[in-house]
Amino acid sequence: MAREIKEAVQESTSVNGDPESSEDFDVHQDFGENPLEVRTTDHYTEEYVTGFVDKWDELIDWKRRAESEGTFFVEQLKKRGVRKVLDVATGTGFHSVRLIEEGFETVSADGSAEMLAKAFENGIKSGGHILRVVNADWRWLNRDVHGEYDAIVCLGNSFTHLFSERDRRKALAEFYAMLKHDGVLILDQRNYDSILDEGFSSKHTYYYCGEEVSAVPEHVDDGLARFRYTFPDGSQYHLNMYPLRKNYMRRLMREVGFQHVETFGDFQETYREAEPDFFIHVAEKRYRADEELTDVYSSTVNVARDYYNSEDADNFYAHVWGGEDIHVGLYATPDEEIATASRRTVEEMAAELTLDAGAKVLDLGAGYGGSARYLAATFGCKVTCLNLSEVENERNRKMNSEQGLDHLIDVIDGSFEDLPFEDNSYDVVWSQDAFLHSGDRGRVLEEASRVLKSTGTLIFTDPMAADGCPRGALEPILARLQLETMASPGFYRRELYRLGFGSVDFRDESAQLAQHYGRVLGELDRRAGELDGRVSAEYQERMKAGLKNWVNGGNAGNLAWGIFRAKQ
Repeated sequence: MAREIKEAVQESTSVNGDPESSEDFDVHQDFGENPLEVRTTDHYTEEYVTGFVDKWDELIDWKRRAESEGTFFVEQLKKRGVRKVLDVATGTGFHSVRLIEEGFETVSADGSAEMLAKAFENGIKSGGHILRVVNADWRWLNRDVHGEYDAIVCLGNSFTHLFSERDRRKALAEFYAMLKHDGVLILDQRNYDSILDEGFSSKHTYYYCGEEVSAVPEHVDDGLARFRYTFPDGSQYHLNMYPLRKNYMRRLMREVGFQHVETFGDFQETYREAEPDFFIHVAEKRYRADEELTDVYSSTVNVARDYYNSEDADNFYAHVWGGEDIHVGLYATPDEEIATASRRTVEEMAAELTLDAGAKVLDLGAGYGGSARYLAATFGCKVTCLNLSEVENERNRKMNSEQGLDHLIDVIDGSFEDLPFEDNSYDVVWSQDAFLHSGDRGRVLEEASRVLKSTGTLIFTDPMAADGCPRGALEPILARLQLETMASPGFYRRELYRLGFGSVDFRDESAQLAQHYGRVLGELDRRAGELDGRVSAEYQERMKAGLKNWVNGGNAGNLAWGIFRAKQ
């Protein structure tokens, strides 16, 4: 294999040195009579023909790409103490050369010998660097590449060349096995979610920076994204790729064994879901004990944690929203007390369940624990409250003790994206208006399903976007909550069925959402004087504006809310 690469390097060098020999290049790609049927992992090596590879750097534009990504990857590696890096998608060598220049011991691998030949040549041109190149198939990476690495980088939207679920899992398992115990995988991908759901658009700023080159999809469906690349001389090439969805990719990484996955959009930690051209996943192999999980909360969860831990928020929810039950209520009359309506939600959800003293319930996003105390006092069951706000959890523990229920209720600091509980542990997983605070609700449902017994029930409420809500209609709400998206009833149905729940029922009570937020707004106005010294005037004004947005969204039919009940 090394001989083949050397010959490819020599061939590439001699041809580049003789412009009149360009006719000898293999410039034609072969996709057969029906290019849209070409959906196999191995075909990508035939797509990177010599003519395409020789033009690849026009597409990337090394200088502009270096300026656009800055030191993002270098900083991610250095802050983890990385020294030895395996670049498994070397391409024409852009990142391998940058890593070497930053002092990392780098091995450069790729499945295309043509790409490696160009990378080797580029390394010499860019400062006399001799790249350590290996022609390797990711599915057998441990066979072709030796040693352990502090980090593996798989960049340039390369993972999208794998069309088979088995191939993707096998490749990730190979990456995982080649990393040291505390290693990190950095993998990027196009924002296929946006392409599939909203149509293609690109700022053409971060990855493919060549100003005179266009890269646009000719065809997109759930199993194929066929891109056409057009160069200044009029030549065109194509790549057939699998459109990876962001959360699907994150889930695969976790299922292979990566303990924590953080996703950036165009190198930014916070972003609107449809805005980035590319996502960058940073997946850590290092195992963390349960008590360390709070150190790796997602950015969205941390936003919610900081908010609910604030003195303003704690006093507002404790004194205005309802005290024990800080969720949306079911109102019998428009002017009913918030606490009464909120407790009715708990009662009617509990009526959907069969509980006794032997039952174990997990309350996700438990707030002040009002639901847990109702369930424990009414049925004698044991309840575990998991919640991200340490301030709310202290109130919860105090009220449990005051009401003589602390022997039945445990309160755990934690995030519902990484539950510190064993599989098949609970008869019921319960949640009220908490899932919206996750940036990965599919992950939350996966974790809930994991800890639920095979005969168990998942029951929850959540403020959602209505199915068919116009894009941008909820922007004021999302901006205030610092969220990218909200779920919808259709989203939860799809995810629950995907996870194997055989029965999914949704009791639509969407009208109650605007009713509830309007009721809270009225109470805030009425009791403003009582809150002086407890809740700042600035917080009250922001809360009023936020509540009005919820009311307007609900009245316009753009919001949904109700009770989901799903059984395995």
